[in-house]
Amino acid sequence: MLEQDLSYLQPDKLGPWGTYLQQIDRVVPYLGKLSRWIETLKRPKRSMIVDVPVELDDGTIAHFEGYRVQHNTSRGPGKGGVRFHQEVTLSEVMALAAWMSIKNAAVNLPYGGAKGGVRVNPHTLSNKEIERIARRYTSEIKMVIGPNSDIPAPDVNANEQVMAWMMDTYSMHQGRTVMGVVTGKPVALGGSLGRKEATGRGVFIASSEAARRKGLDIAAGARVAVQGFGNVGSVAARLFNEAGAKVIAIQDHTGTLYQPTGIDIIQLLTHAARHGAIAGFEGVQTLNSEEFWELETDLLIPAALEGQISEKNAPRIRTKIIVEGANGPTTPAADDILNEHGILVIPDVIANAGGVTVSYFEWVQDFSSFFWTETEINHRLERIMCDAFAAVWQVAQEHRVSVRTAAYIVACTRILMAREMRGLYP
Repeated sequence: MLEQDLSYLQPDKLGPWGTYLQQIDRVVPYLGKLSRWIETLKRPKRSMIVDVPVELDDGTIAHFEGYRVQHNTSRGPGKGGVRFHQEVTLSEVMALAAWMSIKNAAVNLPYGGAKGGVRVNPHTLSNKEIERIARRYTSEIKMVIGPNSDIPAPDVNANEQVMAWMMDTYSMHQGRTVMGVVTGKPVALGGSLGRKEATGRGVFIASSEAARRKGLDIAAGARVAVQGFGNVGSVAARLFNEAGAKVIAIQDHTGTLYQPTGIDIIQLLTHAARHGAIAGFEGVQTLNSEEFWELETDLLIPAALEGQISEKNAPRIRTKIIVEGANGPTTPAADDILNEHGILVIPDVIANAGGVTVSYFEWVQDFSSFFWTETEINHRLERIMCDAFAAVWQVAQEHRVSVRTAAYIVACTRILMAREMRGLYP
């Protein structure tokens, strides 16, 4: 009998999944009798690897590898985005699905965690080729997604148009329109007002709550640095700017901008929309990528990809508060260094939960066919995130642990309590 290879489950293996496993190991001592169920969180419920063959515009056939992972569904249907990126791996998607389980539980949404992706560089493809990939990918995973089982959403390089194609493809297989199969759709197809800005707005809300507890006045010109100027980073930067903060540095994959008196975010948004990146923006200084982490700031917002803050650059970071707009941007080793330096870290599972919270609102609105105003959406978002932040902050104070560990205590307790009450079948 062949021995099963479970090496990918080991926390010492490199990659996002290993980072997640280390985070879970740190919370076990605080779970009491629920710790007997901890392996539930260390093993994805279901992982799919699918072939995504499409005909390119030149008539050739190309094959792309796609994934959909459902990490845990004890508290409700799986929920998590789909990303199109050339570096997507199973380890990454597993970790992202697991972080969605933690995030949804920490914010107390009635969801489990899931995630998906296709290993492709969409910037090398035409719009029609991307549509074919989105539709074929949906048809390959259609048996595991659905409004009551697993609800995809936008992620890296997958926007509301991709969600519209996915919804339409799934609906064609069902023979009826199923709006609730995905969230992050265009408003004309059952999408929610406020969804585009939700993740960035949530980052700003979490930053405001953290700053208030640290006695930092954002409106008094707090210095902010933002890594990533996509949907999350750009919205967060604009909201900081509107609140009176000085956004002194912005970094994306094309360069790093610096202006100690504050970057004109409105002009930068116009520039980025026109050129697709921040490179070439005039009237500011440019830095190399490593200098970004050494800037003296009040708030640092990593809102790009995972693993950006490691033991290599963590010792050089000079900020008061880090608010994680991206998923998994800080490694466990870096976490320890930042803690030793007295830097408060607001983890991704709280900080960037705005997107999935408004996705939840969209899902509810699709079921009821009754839609709320954007003002109502933003008010409900702020209330849920502030309540979640307060609950996690209280646990952090009670146990004298980091905010990340506190968030995991809250989330893991909720997930494993549901697992215990449901029992095992058969």
